[in-house]
Amino acid sequence: WPAPPCCTTTAVLIILILLPLSVSADDRLAPGKPLFPNSTIVSDGGAFTLGFFSPSNSSIPAGLYLGIWYNDVPELTTVWVANRETPATNTTTLMLSLTNTPNLVLSDGDVGGRAVWMTTNVATVLGSSPPVAVLLNNGNLVIRSSNGTTLWQSFDHPTDTFLPGMKLRIQYNKPGTSDRLVSWKGPGDPSPGSFSYGGDPITFLQVILWDGERRVSRSGPWTGYLVKSERRYQQANASADIIIYLAVVDSDEEIYITYSLSDGAPHTRYVLTYFGEYLVQSWNSKTSTWLVLGKWPSPECNRYGYCGAYGYCDETAAPTPTCKCFDGFKPANTVEWTNGRFSAGCRRKEPLQGCTDGFLALPRMKSPDRFSIVGGGTSTFEECAAECNRNCSCVAYAYANLGSGRSRGDVTRCLVWSGDLVDTGKIGEELGSDTLNVRLVGVDATSSGAKSLPLY
Repeated sequence: WPAPPCCTTTAVLIILILLPLSVSADDRLAPGKPLFPNSTIVSDGGAFTLGFFSPSNSSIPAGLYLGIWYNDVPELTTVWVANRETPATNTTTLMLSLTNTPNLVLSDGDVGGRAVWMTTNVATVLGSSPPVAVLLNNGNLVIRSSNGTTLWQSFDHPTDTFLPGMKLRIQYNKPGTSDRLVSWKGPGDPSPGSFSYGGDPITFLQVILWDGERRVSRSGPWTGYLVKSERRYQQANASADIIIYLAVVDSDEEIYITYSLSDGAPHTRYVLTYFGEYLVQSWNSKTSTWLVLGKWPSPECNRYGYCGAYGYCDETAAPTPTCKCFDGFKPANTVEWTNGRFSAGCRRKEPLQGCTDGFLALPRMKSPDRFSIVGGGTSTFEECAAECNRNCSCVAYAYANLGSGRSRGDVTRCLVWSGDLVDTGKIGEELGSDTLNVRLVGVDATSSGAKSLPLY
């Protein structure tokens, strides 16, 4: 999980135009009681609103979107959009209905009208009473059966915002797919943009920020499950810090990332912007502005592959994070490196001799990308080290006991690399910090484990 640095920049806001509204006294929809463009539904605690909006500076033909936004924030900020690919243009007959099937259907006319959007993959549970759709006070829109079973929820279909209590999942029974946040296309266009953020569906071990299929930035491979990490932020003029509790959870069915907030924290959210930044924002009621507590990728050298092969982004360096070479390596192009252009990366000062070379232990690292997973999730550290040592093409390895919530017990993680080490960082002690063991000339291959030397 990326750790954005603290800052106090005011967030870019998307101002929305709302129709004249009448607020429903209820927080739910029932069959036969549709929601119209001149009405809204407010969650029981008053935190969120479900209704219709139109972006004020839209570059597309005028239309309405069904969305959820903060009810008690003057600057209207959406957290979920239902029909982001299909704005409704026939606004005079537009309505949101809950059917007995049960499905939510957004249509532009009476019975038989065109369905602009509808829920999919809704579970079916028989009950004596009709289903209801409820807007919860955490921003989650749910369809419930008469016995209280959740049949569908908007949290399982995120748009560009990650709210407390949401899960971004990678499901074991759906290989190659993962839940992703997807940016808006532009400041006035809620349709899906080019940027997305979510778990890596191939390795199940890291989160990635993409631009299309190109990687923009990447967290380090996770070093533990069922682990909570605290992020503490100081908001100007606030009486208490904002604490975000992050977690990576593994079970028999899925891996997911989630978070919660400290008691009394103001509205806080993660959002993927249309210009490709993943922000953590907090609402400051005294200044009536969204403050950016952190952003990713930041610093610049945290962008994917920025420091080149065998280079790493030292995020602990003061005053400014910068690219460096591993010990035993030097810039591949000294002139370019000196001028702040690092894409050529680094090269070894001495070529490897083969399996006679040992390993240098580099602590507190974000391990590189393009790794292979070996050991079947049950190897020990010694077995992981031996696996890399006996393969002369293996240039590095990293080991961790991940723990687990699975019924079969703890899972270990042995990663090995046989190509160039790309997108590496020094990040200090936090969730995702690894000890990376790099094969290097001059280190005794017969010694137990890897030798620790300074990292320059």
